[in-house]
Amino acid sequence: MKRYADLLAEATARVREVMPWTLRDQLAAQPDLLLIDVREPAEFAQLHIAGSINVPRGVLEQACEWDFDDTVPALAAGRERAVVVICRSGHRSAFAADVMQQLGFCNVASLRTGVRGWNDNEQPLVNSTGEAVDVDTADELLAARVKPAQRKPA
Repeated sequence: MKRYADLLAEATARVREVMPWTLRDQLAAQPDLLLIDVREPAEFAQLHIAGSINVPRGVLEQACEWDFDDTVPALAAGRERAVVVICRSGHRSAFAADVMQQLGFCNVASLRTGVRGWNDNEQPLVNSTGEAVDVDTADELLAARVKPAQRKPA
């Protein structure tokens, strides 16, 4: 039986990952780069990379296709565009990038370390109103919140 870590390792072996400083440079050189944030809407509203589009992981496949309630035209028409997929830590984005490659996206990458790594590198984040979110506030919002009942029994 496979575990989450096994599935993640398989996905990351199939996708290209970019580091935060690489994405920063890529955005400067390629302002039309398509940034897809696959976190949940509440996570995205708290903080995100400016210019990114929120497409929750649960609707990604439909968002990439025409004629669905969740269709995102930039994605449905963007199989040839350069795309970087973003999440909190780089895990959901790796799975999403893997699926997007299966759907025919030819230039897709996952942001390794996710928004947490972006913030650790002191790159700018904004909230739902476009206001800057400072690094310390972002650290608090991005902290893991594993409850004792969620930990593996001893």
